[in-house]
Amino acid sequence: MTPTFDAVVIGSGVNGLVAAAQLAKGRWSVALIEGSDRLGGFIATEERTLPGYLHDTYSSWHPLFVSGGAYAALGADLHRHGLEYRNTDGLITSTVTDEGRVVLAHRDPAATAEMFGHSEDRTAYLTLLQRVLDNADALGGILGGEPRSPRVLRHVVKLLRRERFSGTEEWLRAAVTSGRSYCRGTFRGDEPDVLWIPWLLHAGLSPDHALGGLTLPVMAATLHGFGMPVVAGGARNFVRAFEALLGELGVHISTGRSAERLLLAGGRVMGVATDGETIRARHAVLVSVTPTALYGELLPQDAPVPPTIRDEARRYRYGRAAMQLHVALSAPLGWRDARLAGIPLVHLSDGSASTAIACAEAEAGLLPRRPTLVVGQQYVLDPSRVPDGAASLWIQLQELQELPYKPIGDAAGELDAHGRWTKELTEAYVQRVLARIALHAPDLPEKLLAWDAVTPSDLVAHNPNAVNGDPYGGSAELDQALLWRPLPGAARHATPVPGLWHIGASTHPGPGLGAGSGHLVAQHLIRGRRRRSRR
Repeated sequence: MTPTFDAVVIGSGVNGLVAAAQLAKGRWSVALIEGSDRLGGFIATEERTLPGYLHDTYSSWHPLFVSGGAYAALGADLHRHGLEYRNTDGLITSTVTDEGRVVLAHRDPAATAEMFGHSEDRTAYLTLLQRVLDNADALGGILGGEPRSPRVLRHVVKLLRRERFSGTEEWLRAAVTSGRSYCRGTFRGDEPDVLWIPWLLHAGLSPDHALGGLTLPVMAATLHGFGMPVVAGGARNFVRAFEALLGELGVHISTGRSAERLLLAGGRVMGVATDGETIRARHAVLVSVTPTALYGELLPQDAPVPPTIRDEARRYRYGRAAMQLHVALSAPLGWRDARLAGIPLVHLSDGSASTAIACAEAEAGLLPRRPTLVVGQQYVLDPSRVPDGAASLWIQLQELQELPYKPIGDAAGELDAHGRWTKELTEAYVQRVLARIALHAPDLPEKLLAWDAVTPSDLVAHNPNAVNGDPYGGSAELDQALLWRPLPGAARHATPVPGLWHIGASTHPGPGLGAGSGHLVAQHLIRGRRRRSRR
């Protein structure tokens, strides 16, 4: 007999996991289908270098998750199934410039502002963060809710009542302003720019992209409020907690089974055909894929999809590629600035100045000569990840999207690039990255025991949603965000096909571990069933 469920969820990244768990808690029967042999998408922990060194492959930090609605709904259940976080109340992040200047961020905003060189900037920074907090509910509803839903109007009205027209217009102006311009117009000194501009790249933006002026203060407020939580024992324990919860809720899980096509009847989605099996859905199918895959591969050509939407899906833009480097150390690094030894995440950047150049070089197909680096030191929060007395580094070019998928040259004129990531090119670029860190931690070469790189090609091989090595499921520039994500003609999570819902990084509210789309769709479906049951 063909297995039938109330809902079928395709893809087990954070949005798929959250949607499946919430629907099951709402008394839906759920099937979760994953093409890989394990759940989690870009969430994993592996011994990628040496035995005893646990590296979070791909994603690691969870401020967006613990500050979001999915955690509010499922956090207690996940903790009951073993999820634990490690965090800090002290220094959370910093940026080191090429000249060795260090700008620090503390959990306490006042302690952070005290390090700024201009008194006006201290006042402006604290005032800005307070505005975010005062409007957190309204901003969260607008940025994290269904953007084309009448429900979002309540949050707009709330913002207007508190901020009046001029204040609301100021938020709108920030949304169409780049991070570089926002910092220039708000602060006299460059400390906020140096400190927070690299964080924009974690949201898929460069220093000169619109939306940065809004993203920057919201991100800063989030990190001050929630810190830099990491999962105790590695991010794999996050997935394990979900697996236990899904098992408890009776979710049917199929791994190593790819969705081949969606099944329709009478213009409505009725299920999915996988490798050798058909799974039917009574009420909904949720797909965590790119719009290119959804409208170009999974849906049959006779599906009730307007031609304009299929055309928009064909023209959907993907961002720059990314790379990740895992390093095993014999002991913690001896940073020139000793304060950095206890900070979970360190950026190497000159702020807008160097980061914008690196992004431009990558856009031109060149390997950046001075890549922006994020150096994660998770062992500072969770010593169980490394042997006693040892250390490890989680070095991201991945989240910062500062690499071309097919490099045609090297901005420094030193490396041979011929349109693909060969073993030789990868090793050479890794040495550039390590040398950049060694400028600020000279003992890195003598403490380095082993390293392992995840190239843009590796990202594509692991996850088909990482088209061209883009881990964010598509460019997050303003014209492909908010009201227009993923497509202008299909910007709601409900697709033109009845019963078919689109979730994942390619959909609003975009990439990251917040699980916003999975949470939104699950809540909508659960509310809809409750309304129908009352009739």
